Amino acid sequence: MYSKEESQRIKREFWVAFAEKYPRKWVLYDTKIKDFSFKFFVDNKKAQVLIDIEQRSDEKRTAYFEKLEALKNILEEEFIKDLVFEKNYTLESGKTISRIWTEIQGVGFSNRNNWDIIFDFFFEKMNALEMFYLEYDDFIKDIDS
Repeated sequence: MYSKEESQRIKREFWVAFAEKYPRKWVLYDTKIKDFSFKFFVDNKKAQVLIDIEQRSDEKRTAYFEKLEALKNILEEEFIKDLVFEKNYTLESGKTISRIWTEIQGVGFSNRNNWDIIFDFFFEKMNALEMFYLEYDDFIKDIDS
């Protein structure tokens, strides 16, 4: 096992290498919807691409989740197939959010042999989610209709 410092150093190198392989600006937190974001996640067991809907108001959180759920068929047929939709996902902190994600298991940032697999997965899946979002963002943002 690595020390905490060594693990942090490797993780930093991982993200720098990812940015060098795919140098572009991702949407991530710039969705123009408060507490609605796209995220990359990697540990030593899996890599994930996520949409986290974290509004404090359960009503708003549910409304955004249901908008995405209404587009699920289009999302899966035209953009990305293997998504998991979870309306009530509990974070380690105990906070309940809505989460939509895809993942690959058996990869980790500390094994440099996995990096290209993870980078390609991140690029392919996040790019697909962003293309979907940019096409349907007006519909998603309009939770009052």
